[in-house]
Amino acid sequence: MLREFHLADFLTLCNAACGVAGVFLAMLYAVEGAKAWFYAAAAMAPAAFIFDVLDGRVARWRSQHSALGRELDSLADIISFGVAPAALAFAAGLRGGWDWVALIYFVCCGVSRLARYNVTAETLSAGAAKVAYFEGTPIPTSVLLTALLAVAAWQDRLGDQLYGGVWMLGPWALHPLSLLFVLSGTLMLSKTLRIPKL
Repeated sequence: MLREFHLADFLTLCNAACGVAGVFLAMLYAVEGAKAWFYAAAAMAPAAFIFDVLDGRVARWRSQHSALGRELDSLADIISFGVAPAALAFAAGLRGGWDWVALIYFVCCGVSRLARYNVTAETLSAGAAKVAYFEGTPIPTSVLLTALLAVAAWQDRLGDQLYGGVWMLGPWALHPLSLLFVLSGTLMLSKTLRIPKL
């Protein structure tokens, strides 16, 4: 199978590797509490983003587009920009019952958004080499959420000190910060919001 991979596909795998590393580092922070692990986990998001940009440019430069490459890209993106930010948010302190619901919703929105993109990519590209615009926000915009969590860590606002505090709603706790993940997921699903693809 590896013989069928193009250079862009290996860059996509580097994206996925950054996402998995981000999850592992977030777990290390949750277990050990050393802030260096948290910063390292947050740093995996921009690293993954760089590989995500490079794989598309290399594929276009070498004219090596494939269905396999598109599927690989989506699978890597859901790890790096869906699961990894949710894991980092959980490690940061979004652990109330409603926070779980918000983070699960965010990841499910990311999965749905990428599936829709794969199904509609050919139609949206209208015969061109690449898609002209995104329907809904692209999932790599979650890098902004990761950056916000990194700033919170820098300001010692993790755990009980998270921005917005914590509310008790019925039997479960909700950190208002988790609503940003709900907003991000909802924007990904939008069909009327069109973002030009650079």
